Amino acid sequence: MTETQNPLTATGRTLGWGIVSTGAIARKVTPDISALEDARLVAVSSRGQDSAEEFARDFGVEKAYGNDADRTGFERLLADPEVEVLYIATPHGQHYENMLQALDAGKHIVCEKAFTITAAEAREVLRVAAEKDLFVMEGLWTRFHPLRARVAELLDAGEIGTPRWVQADLGFRGPADKSHRLWREDAGGGATLDMGCYVLHWPWLALGRPTGVVAQTVKRGNVDALTQVTATFDKAGAQMNMSLVSQGPREAVISGHEGYISIPAPMHRAETFTVTDAQGQAREESWPLVGRGYSYEMREATRCIQEGLRESPIMPWEDTIAQMDLLDEIRRQIGVTFPEHDEA
Repeated sequence: MTETQNPLTATGRTLGWGIVSTGAIARKVTPDISALEDARLVAVSSRGQDSAEEFARDFGVEKAYGNDADRTGFERLLADPEVEVLYIATPHGQHYENMLQALDAGKHIVCEKAFTITAAEAREVLRVAAEKDLFVMEGLWTRFHPLRARVAELLDAGEIGTPRWVQADLGFRGPADKSHRLWREDAGGGATLDMGCYVLHWPWLALGRPTGVVAQTVKRGNVDALTQVTATFDKAGAQMNMSLVSQGPREAVISGHEGYISIPAPMHRAETFTVTDAQGQAREESWPLVGRGYSYEMREATRCIQEGLRESPIMPWEDTIAQMDLLDEIRRQIGVTFPEHDEA
């Protein structure tokens, strides 16, 4: 999709979607799926039938599946032949098993980030997807935004010269409730898995994959509450901060030898950016998002499935695995482990 195309415009046949989870992120994303001209909201699953039915009413989903005496709501959704593609919005700790079950049922997948808890899990999911010839994509929405494509275009054109340094910050005050998924080990909680993909995004775009990382953290319980990462690249570097205990600027800056690009808050769903040259002359560009900004990734997934692709060229499998490798290394350095996953 080019920057000028409307992500809501149909690109082929209508796909039947299943929404896995009725939580906060599913409530944010589902309207943007529904807005696609070639999307049909077939079903939603939840542990509770009442929760599934409420979600279905709120968002115009045709069928609601909660747990019954014989099957979970998720199993009932997987058994529905009209559901072709799933949006998986469960906590990180459930993604691996959810995706393996979905692939076994013959469903295509868009899965929320973090894709899995470990790189080994990601490799296994994608191995099975390749074996079954099914589409799978990590839902890292920033990758699909028109602003991101425009920044990439300017970097390729040498607008700021050769990029040498990137700073990226994402921080907010997390919930006080210690039982919230962000603080729970079983849910894959902590700053690294929740925000790591975002702070890695801009350095990765400008400088390529890091050649190394050095990380330090402040923990809360068994998960990381505040983590700082210094990354090295070929003749370049980056500093990344992610926090669940402090409100940060949530900005990114890409610096080159002839200028810099500033992406304002929130840098993971920005709609403007500023280019400043070596003389201090600045210009701002605006790239407004359609809806909440999730329709772009869903359009890409839809297009790929319609065209018979297994993976998206915008978010290829090798990038998902490489990103999970980096998150594994960060967690190793800061001593954050998830025994049910790391020791599997």
